[in-house]
Amino acid sequence: MNIPEIVNCQRTFFATGATRDVNFRLEQLRKLRSALERYEPQLLDALWQDLHKSEREAFLTEMSIVYGEINYALKHLKKWVKRKRVAPELKVLPSRSYIQYEPLGVSLIIAPWNYPVNLLFAPLVGAISAGCTAVLKSSPYTPTVDAVMREMVEATFSSEYIAYTQGGRDKNRELLAERWDMIFYTGSPAVGRVVMQAATKNLTPCVLELGGKSPCIVDKSADIDVAARRIVWGKCINAGQTCIAPDYLFVHCSIKEQLLDRMRYYITKSFGDNPEKSDYLCRIVSDKAMVRLTSYADVPHDLSTRYIAPTILDNISPDDPIMQEEIFGPILPVMQFDDISEVEQYVNSHEKPLAFYYFGREKDGWDLINRTTSGGACINDVLMHISNSNLPFGGVGNSGIGKYHRYESFLAFSNRRAVLATPIWFDLPVKFPPFKGLDLFKGFLK
Repeated sequence: MNIPEIVNCQRTFFATGATRDVNFRLEQLRKLRSALERYEPQLLDALWQDLHKSEREAFLTEMSIVYGEINYALKHLKKWVKRKRVAPELKVLPSRSYIQYEPLGVSLIIAPWNYPVNLLFAPLVGAISAGCTAVLKSSPYTPTVDAVMREMVEATFSSEYIAYTQGGRDKNRELLAERWDMIFYTGSPAVGRVVMQAATKNLTPCVLELGGKSPCIVDKSADIDVAARRIVWGKCINAGQTCIAPDYLFVHCSIKEQLLDRMRYYITKSFGDNPEKSDYLCRIVSDKAMVRLTSYADVPHDLSTRYIAPTILDNISPDDPIMQEEIFGPILPVMQFDDISEVEQYVNSHEKPLAFYYFGREKDGWDLINRTTSGGACINDVLMHISNSNLPFGGVGNSGIGKYHRYESFLAFSNRRAVLATPIWFDLPVKFPPFKGLDLFKGFLK
C-alpha cells in the first residue's frame, strides 16, 4: 500500500473504537514485548553490523529501555486511562468535573539511526498505551537494523494498526504531506523545523526530540577522577553519537591539566592502547559523517571502517568550526574558565541545549542550573537522567518540544479532555439574566 492508503486504513480502523479498549492496548503491549524477545538476537546482531555496537552496550542502551517502558505501561495503564475527578469551584456547583484521557488518533513516529531500536519502539509504547494507531518510519542509515525491525513489526501487527515504512528524505516528504493526529520526531533541529512546519498546516500536535551542543562544566570543587571517568563514558558511548552526549567541556583553569590527564587514562582503560581493536567502541554511521568529523581536526581515524579514535581537543576557541554545530562523534573540544560567570554567559548566549552537566559542589550545581536552561541536567554525572524513566525527557526551544517516557509518553499521545457533568435538578440563578443574587457572590468570585 502507498502512504495515503495506509493512513486511510488506519483512520478506518481507529474509527471502529477498537484501540480505545484498555484490554486491547494491554494485549498489543504484550505482543510487542514478545516480539522484541523473539527478535532480540537478530536486533543485537544487526546493531553490531551497522554501528559496531557491542551486545552489552546494545542491550543496555536499546533493548533494556524499551523493555522497561513496556513493563511499566503494563503495570500502570489501567490507572492511567481512568477518568480523574477534579475539585469543583463554587461557580459550577453542583456540577462534577473530570479529566478524560482519549487517544489523539493516527500517529506518525519518525526515528533516527543512532539508537534505532530504542528511539522507534519507546515512543510506540506511548502510542499503543494511549490508544493510537501508528505509522513507523525508521532511518535508512542503519539498513540491517531497519530490515529486522520491519520484519518484526509486520509479523506482529496488521498495517491498519501499526504500519512500517522505509526510505530516505523523499519518504519523509511523502509522509509529512499527510494529515496526522500526532507526529513524534527524533532527529536534528534542522529537520525538526521541517516537521513542525508540516504539522502547522493541519495544526497537528507534535513532539520534537532534537539535540544541540550540551555543555559539560567541571568546576574547581569537582572530584577530578570521578568527573574524568564519567565524562569519558558519556562522550564515548555509541562513539559520541548520542543527542545528550557532552558536546564540549568547560573546565576551571586550575584543574584542567589534571582532568585531561585522567580522561586520557580512562580512554585507555576503557578501550585499550589501540581503541580501533576494541569491541566496545562503536563506529561512525556514514562516510558523510566521517568527512564532517575529520574536518574539525587531524584525529586518528580509518575511513574504510568508519573508525574515529576518542580525541580530546584542547585550547579550543568559541569561534572554531567545531563549536558551531553539534559534534555527534567521539571528539571533545575543551575550553577553560576562571570565573563561573563566564560559563553562565556563554551558555545563555547560545541555543538552549538538550542536556546540561555540572561537576562540582552540588549547591553550586543547583545555583548554575537555576541561572541557565536546558531540556534536562545532571549534577556530577552525564547521560543518567535519561536512565530514570520516571523523569520526563525532552528538550526546550531549539533542542525540542514536548516530553516523553512512561506516563509522559502516554500523555504525549493523549488528549486530556475536560468534562463537566451537571445534574438537572438545580441551577444557580446567578448565571442567568438578570443575574439575580450576583452581588452576594461577588466576594467569592474575586
